[in-house]
Amino acid sequence: MTPVLRPARDTDRDLVLPWRNHPSVRAVSLTTHEIRPAEHAAWWARRGGDVLIYEEDGVPAGVVIFNGSAWSFYLDVEGLGPRLLPAWMRLEREAVEYAFGTLGLATLGGETLADNKQVLALHRRFGFRETRRYERLVDGVPKTVVWTERSR
Repeated sequence: MTPVLRPARDTDRDLVLPWRNHPSVRAVSLTTHEIRPAEHAAWWARRGGDVLIYEEDGVPAGVVIFNGSAWSFYLDVEGLGPRLLPAWMRLEREAVEYAFGTLGLATLGGETLADNKQVLALHRRFGFRETRRYERLVDGVPKTVVWTERSR
């Protein structure tokens, strides 16, 4: 199996919306409402060049978004099923290599909700360190956010 990150194509736009709207993805996101197709299309038009598709065996299975030296991701929870945890690990490894290799970043960081213990543990495993915590409104509700980052 050769996981890969590739630039998103216009044909990927509608494929990734159900992944983003999956209840378990929304529950740990900084935007928890169900994203409607028009909202997603507007976001895609603004962000398309920053979006990468994570593939397993040539099948799209996740999304990685780079915004300068910050990143975020989500996976096709339903499609991956029991392969979700290994996919998380492969995606993180690929994204870190892409950030420091292809993008040439010196540091990479991102926001994770404090109660998303699994992703925080994953980030620690890949050398990310917590640098700060702060409150942020998530759909009108104050939540603690953890900023983690690592250097090349």
